Amino acid sequence: MGDTVTLEPLEKIVFCDFDGTITAQETFVAVLKQFTPDLAAELIPKMYALELTLREGVLQLLESMPSSVYGEILDFAAAQPLRPGLSEFLDFLQAQAVPFVVITGGLKAMVEAAIPTLLPKIQAVHGAEIDTQGAYFKVHSPALGDSELVSKVDIMQRYPAEQTIVIGDSVTDLKMALVGDVVFARDRLAQYLGDRNVSYHPWNDFADVQKTLAQLWQKNRTDCA
Repeated sequence: MGDTVTLEPLEKIVFCDFDGTITAQETFVAVLKQFTPDLAAELIPKMYALELTLREGVLQLLESMPSSVYGEILDFAAAQPLRPGLSEFLDFLQAQAVPFVVITGGLKAMVEAAIPTLLPKIQAVHGAEIDTQGAYFKVHSPALGDSELVSKVDIMQRYPAEQTIVIGDSVTDLKMALVGDVVFARDRLAQYLGDRNVSYHPWNDFADVQKTLAQLWQKNRTDCA
C-alpha cells in the first residue's frame, strides 16, 4: 500500500470511506466526541445538518486537541470492529484487477492503525495528517477543499477510470457520491442522496457490495458479448 497514484486510465476503481464504512461504527466522530466533547457537541450537529462546512468544523475540532492524546487516538482506532466482509471483498477486487482506494475525511493514521493487515491489498490511503510537534494538533490536508478538510472528489480525479465505484455512509461522502458512476450508500448518505433523487445501492456489509458488483459486472460482460 502506498500513496502513489495510477497515471494510466483504469477500467474500474473503488473509492471507499473509512469512518462508519470500513469501521462498523463512527470511529472518527467517536474520537472527536471523546477528546473534545464540548466543542463536538456544538459543531457535529451543524456539520450533519450541512450548516457548517466540514473544513471549518473538523479543523476546529482537531486543532483543539492536545498533541499528547495522539497515541490514545491511534489505540482507539486499532480497537474498533470492522464492518464484515472487507477482507473477502478486497480479495474479490484483486481477482478482478480493480484497485481499492480509501479516502477518509478524517485522519490517515487512524485508517492505517485500524486495518494494518489489510494495507497490502489496498492501492492507497488518503486523509488528513497531523503534526504533533506543538502543544496542539496542527492539521495538514493533501487535498484541502473549499468546504472540506479532505476533498474526496479532488483525490478521485487523480485516478482516471472508465467506471468509479463509491462506498460511503455519511456527510463526508456526499460530494464523492454525486460524481460516482456506481454508488453504495447507507445511513446518512442514503438519506442525503434520497433527498436529492440520486440513485444508489443500499448496503449493510461488504458482502452486499461484492454481490451487487459481481452481478453488475457479469451483466455488463453479457451485454457486451
